[in-house]
Amino acid sequence: MTRPHMDSLENRITEQFARLTRARRGYVLSIDQGTTSTRCLIFDEQGDVVACSQLEHEQIFPSPGWVEHDPDEIRLNARRVMADAIASADINADDIAAIGITNQRETTIVWDRKTGKPVYNAIVWQDTRTDSIVNQLTDEQKQLFLSRTGLPASTYFAGPKIRWILDNVEGARERADNGELAFGTIDSWLVWELTRSSRRASGGGTKERARHVTDVTNASRTMLMDLQSQQWDAELCEALDIPMSLLPDIVSSSEVIGRVRRSGPAHGVPISGILGDQQAAAFGQASLSPGEAKNTYGTGNFLLLNTGEKPQWSEHGLITTVAYRLGNQPAVYALEGSIAVTGSLVQWLRDNLGFFNSADEIEPLARTVQDNGRCYVVPAFSGLLAPRWRPEARGVIVGLTRYVSKAHIARAALEATAFQTREVVEAMNADSGVAMTNLKVDGGMVVNSLLMQFQADQLGVPVTVPKIAETTALGAAFAAGLAVGFFADLDEIRSLWQEDHTYTPEVSQESRDREFDQWNRAVERTFDWA
Repeated sequence: MTRPHMDSLENRITEQFARLTRARRGYVLSIDQGTTSTRCLIFDEQGDVVACSQLEHEQIFPSPGWVEHDPDEIRLNARRVMADAIASADINADDIAAIGITNQRETTIVWDRKTGKPVYNAIVWQDTRTDSIVNQLTDEQKQLFLSRTGLPASTYFAGPKIRWILDNVEGARERADNGELAFGTIDSWLVWELTRSSRRASGGGTKERARHVTDVTNASRTMLMDLQSQQWDAELCEALDIPMSLLPDIVSSSEVIGRVRRSGPAHGVPISGILGDQQAAAFGQASLSPGEAKNTYGTGNFLLLNTGEKPQWSEHGLITTVAYRLGNQPAVYALEGSIAVTGSLVQWLRDNLGFFNSADEIEPLARTVQDNGRCYVVPAFSGLLAPRWRPEARGVIVGLTRYVSKAHIARAALEATAFQTREVVEAMNADSGVAMTNLKVDGGMVVNSLLMQFQADQLGVPVTVPKIAETTALGAAFAAGLAVGFFADLDEIRSLWQEDHTYTPEVSQESRDREFDQWNRAVERTFDWA
């Protein structure tokens, strides 16, 4: 049979499968693997959550500036939350049309292809140990990375983390050169785990049937993928001394890439959607047209602006990234402002300073005072990302007097999130040439009405919270469902987005600018510490 006839037959089969799937509907399962926990959510055809399971994993801090996770803990937690959510929904694998995966993006794992055993812990996106690797790059190389990948050379991204593992784990470079090792961000690690055979090969270890893939959004966070071709770039890999044999195949964000192995939860269900967590949140927020933006308030903050089918390079400290690619359609790009520490600052007040026992206690504590007492917190725990890119910065609390209480510091911590977001919005406005008129928000911190109101006040524009709050997991579910026909098209996804509440500005321009100027004075105190 000729290739055109084969393509026609495949298209007819796909269309028939899509019609059957829409008629049967059922559910889509989404794995949301984040910085602090792994969750599984099951969505129905309206995008409503019918079941959810969540497990936190350990945060490992071997040295100042180092952040690690145990890949095996993440692997096991993913299986457990899948099984628990399926049981909670009282369904079986036949009821699940597709599986989507969304993940913390730049976090890096290198593992043995035969055994599946990691050679080192996962190095988390917040980790700054690769500063010396980045600093060794010449100005010409840094410009090369920026022009081809849309990313500044930074410890934030996966490429330098791979290089650190190869240089510092005994035998890793030799094994990589021999083709024995595989690299992946967390999406790759989970797909490998869910698709690999559990049967033993005659030579020991597991028989490799695993899919070694990553989607284009995660690949765009490595410093190794050319944004235009959406392929690994040999010159960039050479600049970081990374063998290309380590790298996974790059797939789109919405296509069937494999099925869950026999011994896994949801056996036989297609894995058909992968999106990095912030791109997934934008997809779940239906930010599908140029000019539409969202901001996620999680461990850090991440603001994405859809810029359409052509990448737009930033002149104001933002990242150019892939927003999504659906099957064989052209990629859609975005400008992104990445903030390292927002929700994790609340965790730090809870865990390190003992200000409260639960993160949701910060709002009532902060409401016991009328303002921040002229105290400002800049949480540069791992340096500053967009738009300043100051890896040597470290956190400060300034303006302390004996009048200041822990309530003032709690309020200042919440305000720090809004101030950092304003910096990014102003950079985005400057790059796009169009002032943002509304901001869609999501993530765990949007339940904090004090923060959301202060955010609207600082931006001077309305801030809108969606009715369906689980936008990151929902975005992965949308991408997976589109690939198998569970969702018909982007118009159906747009129709499922609904507003829950909008915060409107309540202070004058003079008042918001006065506070922001004080914040900027505080930021300057963080420079040149490390």
